Amino acid sequence: MTFKKTTSALIIGGTSGIGYETAKQLLQKNIPVIIVGKNKSKLEKATQTLKSFGDVTGYAVDLYQAESVDNFIDKINNFSIHINYLVNAAGYFYPKPFIEHTEADFDRYHHLNKSIFRISQAVTQNMIRYTGGNIVNIGSMWAKQAVKATPSSAYSMAKAGLHAFTQHLAMELAEYNIRVNAVAPAVVETPIYNAFIDTDNIKETLTGFNRFHPIGRIGTTKDVANSILFLLSEESSWVTGAIWDVDGGVMAGRN
Repeated sequence: MTFKKTTSALIIGGTSGIGYETAKQLLQKNIPVIIVGKNKSKLEKATQTLKSFGDVTGYAVDLYQAESVDNFIDKINNFSIHINYLVNAAGYFYPKPFIEHTEADFDRYHHLNKSIFRISQAVTQNMIRYTGGNIVNIGSMWAKQAVKATPSSAYSMAKAGLHAFTQHLAMELAEYNIRVNAVAPAVVETPIYNAFIDTDNIKETLTGFNRFHPIGRIGTTKDVANSILFLLSEESSWVTGAIWDVDGGVMAGRN
């Protein structure tokens, strides 16, 4: 795959899971990467590990705190580098029945979207100054269909909004040579499930979803990052506004 040189990538939520794997693969393509995470110790550990693959910088940003987001946006506005690649990979997932959702549950998902919206605005201004760029958002299969075993009304509502956001940006930003796409994974083995599955049982629990996918297994972070890198690369230069089902075939049908 071909990537523009003398540019950088920004990964929001790059300290673990799909974001981390994407950062690793971009570094292996000699693209300098900036990763953003909330937990400072986790950020430091991820940054140190990724340094073995290339030029990486870490920023601690709490996407649920407006002041923290404001401070990071100020930094973006003062960057003297071209952020040619933006991946919005930050996420949270905690299935809960609709009638049990609280306002705080709802806000947890939608405040995250608000921060992604605002940071994407700042990065877009950078891309416009430097002749263009590429954005990939991490959406979700749950934004396209409901799964009774994992009731996720507020999460799905937020991710469906992110899908719509992707398409609107693709239309508005095409004239600035900015492409915007998204991937919509099904069940992928990432730390996002640690929020509601006991660590000792997580492997067995997730393996139980293998048959849910026509391909016969759950996804890996590498599976999804491979598709993200293709969407960021020059080989996908005629693709924008797409929501790619990277889901082991779940949206095609069910076993």
